[in-house]
Amino acid sequence: MTASVKGIPPLESGDRISRDEFERRYTAMPHIKKAELIEGIVYMASPLRFNSHGKPHANLIGWLWTYKIATPGVELGDNVTVRLDLDNEPQPDVVLLIDQRLGGQARISDDDYVEGAPELVVEVAASSAANDLHDKKRVYRRNGVQEYIVWQILENKVSWFSLQNSEYVLLEPDANNIIKSRVFPGLWLDLPALCAAEMTKVLAVVQQGLNSEEHADFVQRLAR
Repeated sequence: MTASVKGIPPLESGDRISRDEFERRYTAMPHIKKAELIEGIVYMASPLRFNSHGKPHANLIGWLWTYKIATPGVELGDNVTVRLDLDNEPQPDVVLLIDQRLGGQARISDDDYVEGAPELVVEVAASSAANDLHDKKRVYRRNGVQEYIVWQILENKVSWFSLQNSEYVLLEPDANNIIKSRVFPGLWLDLPALCAAEMTKVLAVVQQGLNSEEHADFVQRLAR
């Protein structure tokens, strides 16, 4: 069992606690790098391996960072805590959100956390696949996360869900195996290239999206 810190009970996987208590314990244990509250239950991550998490995570960041720097008003976050509701405070692998001042649905709190649902959440799922595709998926859907991407590493399968009529619908690639975001115009993904770690091709395809008329229109809308 993890020792308590400053008289505060330790944070343990399986604890059923409030969000305030979760934050109190998490803050008191700075050596813990990732813990989440999902439906009132604490989940703590196992040590992360290179090929099953670190490398694919970095590739996703590279793809989304390329989009972010070309799209003023869009923000990218890596492993940031998100206050969704009183029973749910996940720490997604990646979030992409629109600045609240420009119409985004999440905001950055005074104490520097994300509050509300980011437009896009991405999870790299290995041992956590069941949670990412079930409990977390329900939580993200209920709270209005517009798009949710899960990369199941063991199966090397990427699922991109779009919130439509309060339900998640799986987005299908086009004839060129490219998936296009419905929320972030120009955010295009070459699915086979990502799964094969062919990042030069992934970045070339997202650049095509950035050169598209739909992305130019989106940038203009954000600038108004």
